[in-house]
Amino acid sequence: MKKTTTITALIAGIAMAGAAQADKLDDIISSGKLRCAVVLDFPPMGSRDADNEPVGFDVDYCNDLAAALGVEAEIVETPFPERIPALVSGRVDVGVASTSDTLERAKTVGFSIPYFAFEMAVTANDEAGISSYEDMKGHTVGAVAGTYEAIALEKQIEEWGDGTFRPYQTQADVFLALSQGQLDATVSTSTVAMANVKTGNFPGISVVGKAPFDTDYVALFTNRNEYGLLNYLNLFVNQQIRSGRYDELYEKWVGGDVPSLMVPNAYR
Repeated sequence: MKKTTTITALIAGIAMAGAAQADKLDDIISSGKLRCAVVLDFPPMGSRDADNEPVGFDVDYCNDLAAALGVEAEIVETPFPERIPALVSGRVDVGVASTSDTLERAKTVGFSIPYFAFEMAVTANDEAGISSYEDMKGHTVGAVAGTYEAIALEKQIEEWGDGTFRPYQTQADVFLALSQGQLDATVSTSTVAMANVKTGNFPGISVVGKAPFDTDYVALFTNRNEYGLLNYLNLFVNQQIRSGRYDELYEKWVGGDVPSLMVPNAYR
């Protein structure tokens, strides 16, 4: 009787240990679905087409990740300020949302290696008389709250001691305010700036130059304690680059020279 009980307890312990080792990667595969947080007012990374279907670099990237996992992709539209809350609350499994891999954010979520790199550009209302980054001094400027460029731009206004910074909820709000003259200028990624100017939906604005901000490296993210999933995300990004898929998606959605994902004088 004692021997049988011991064996039963041992088997139960092994089963419990196996269950304890299961992580989010196993859960996603078992569920047959990958829920990706994607920003859909951030073309060409994410937007909606004429049929209201999600399209863009990040949408394709989520679909590629789901295909690699052998599951169905679910695009969860997530505004910039809601990206991390959506993960923390359990509404999504992974963020494929052009999210800068800051140390502050890393206190809450876990990041993969960079999967995209942005350069920054200044877009101005044509009547504001702004032709460079330095010309923004003394003007009313704005950007999407919580983004890399918003944080850097607000800090710059404080350092200049002249001008006003206004935060907005979405990129569409920023460019609409710019077109209507509520803002004189904004700083955004060059990809977003050119995409919005080309649409013709925001008349009276132009890209006037580069902003002297560091390259904005963005990464996939998930819960910081999900080491199995984070390892998988790192390898997936690596495979996207090695296979040429990163170059293919960049040409499809952005065009031009493909930016390096290697940080100068550092390893990743």
